[in-house]
Amino acid sequence: MEYPWLVPGVLLRRYKRFLADVRLDDGREVVAHCPNTGSMRAVNVPGCRVWLSASDNPARKLAWTWELIELPQPDGAMSLASVHTGRTNRIVEEALKTGRVPALSGYASLKCEAKVEEGRLDFRLDDPGRGTAFVEVKQVTLKEPDGHGYFPDAVSARGRKHLLALAALAEQGRRSVLLFCVAHTGIRDVAAAAHLDPAYAVTLKEAARRGVEVLAYGCEIGWRDGRPVSITLGRSLPVSLDREYHVILGVD
Repeated sequence: MEYPWLVPGVLLRRYKRFLADVRLDDGREVVAHCPNTGSMRAVNVPGCRVWLSASDNPARKLAWTWELIELPQPDGAMSLASVHTGRTNRIVEEALKTGRVPALSGYASLKCEAKVEEGRLDFRLDDPGRGTAFVEVKQVTLKEPDGHGYFPDAVSARGRKHLLALAALAEQGRRSVLLFCVAHTGIRDVAAAAHLDPAYAVTLKEAARRGVEVLAYGCEIGWRDGRPVSITLGRSLPVSLDREYHVILGVD
């Protein structure tokens, strides 16, 4: 997925859930839309460099949208995380159509917002020879101090509902897949965040037992002339159904 022209700045604060104050590199302070309804644990870090997209639509209340944040890592490296959850399905859809997810390649057609008995799932893949696969996507940006990635970053009743819907389909003999879209370049693996949502962790393990496939793929950021220009789904990452987060004293 190609980004529109992105403008750098420094995050001052996020507030009222959907608003963020940012000081642009030219000195202006602007209010940006924060397209993320979650807790943004570990990616809402004032003082970090962020990247905004701009809109010239006069009907919009806010011209700026917060897209990315640069996060320092313990080894001195810098990682980039996408905070724009509205872009996640587009990233995955592009990857599915171009064969970037080998486990889900070879299907003849793709449908977004697939209706199922329990509601809707993100994608339905169909093929005369392979049958049908249902795919639910979850964005992962939480990297805890222990160095691992986790989902969710807060209690997620909706996430549990999707797991149960996938499990019900799997028990009917239909291919069901939970795909973690890891939108943080510093995350190398994913586990359920039992320390934040124990019920989700239990449900994920149960869904896998009932036949739901659990995949994780990391995002890659493309740069040009010192500016992020694209985000694509890239490497496959390991998923653990058993790992527990252990608090590092003095850090968490």
